[in-house]
Amino acid sequence: MLITGALGCVGAWAAKAALADGDDPVGFDLGEATHRLELILTDEERTRLTLVRGDITDLDALRRALDEHEISRVVHLAALQVPFCRADPALGARVNVVGTVNVFEAVKERLDRIPGVAYASSAAVYGPDDPSPAPESGGTRPRTIYGVYKLANEGTARLYGAESGVPSVGIRPYVVYGPGRDQGMTSGPTQAILAAARGEAFAIGYGGRAQYDYAPAVGRAFVAASASSRDAVVGNFPGVSATMAEVVSAIEAALPAAAGLITWDDAALPFPAELESGVLERTIGPVQQPSLTAGVAETVALLTP
Repeated sequence: MLITGALGCVGAWAAKAALADGDDPVGFDLGEATHRLELILTDEERTRLTLVRGDITDLDALRRALDEHEISRVVHLAALQVPFCRADPALGARVNVVGTVNVFEAVKERLDRIPGVAYASSAAVYGPDDPSPAPESGGTRPRTIYGVYKLANEGTARLYGAESGVPSVGIRPYVVYGPGRDQGMTSGPTQAILAAARGEAFAIGYGGRAQYDYAPAVGRAFVAASASSRDAVVGNFPGVSATMAEVVSAIEAALPAAAGLITWDDAALPFPAELESGVLERTIGPVQQPSLTAGVAETVALLTP
């Protein structure tokens, strides 16, 4: 299995899920920071993970990685997140859009060996004007440039399926939280846990109601999706709906020292509060994830001494 973006939070958890299944995955990533892998994987697991330093915008480099390692499944997670796309939209488009086209093109050339692509879309394809729960058919007017890129990727997947017979499963996570989630627009709750564990105050930059997706469960879903060979489908991750007050209460319950240290902005995220779901579980089977209280407690246990 090749995992693009393996050094990211979801990438590290996807690697762990693949390793648990007995696979020896290959990570394809341009970065060099391995701290998430060191946090999430055991020493023995890290010896079984092969890291290839490669640029997702370089189609030939991707082709070489697929062939040299005889890859038979692909999980495509490589992307720049909301703040980085906002800061450099041209780079964001190259990585998020052209990079995804490269993945589909490389897999199209190898359908005899690779049955399709599991790739990350996002709840950011929706905008604040979409209804809540948002229909699983998807959004049309994202509020962020990152969301525009993710919507383009869904179109890429649809057309590669229709015109070239490349099966794919796209997954739209919402707020991913848990060990390893240390950057991005919605990383505030996990960063608040880290700050509170150090006895420091932390202000989460958004509020309102959203859906929370536990990172290990998201990684597991992508690995399961990589084995699903069918027409191009895309579905919302079935997250846990919660207000920010409930999130902070869960953190304080697991980490009593956090009481009074965490604040948040009243402004909601620029997406619908809740998303319909069903497509993903009909495609890959039941998605298991803990309650918010249990997921936050597990995160606290792993992130604190």
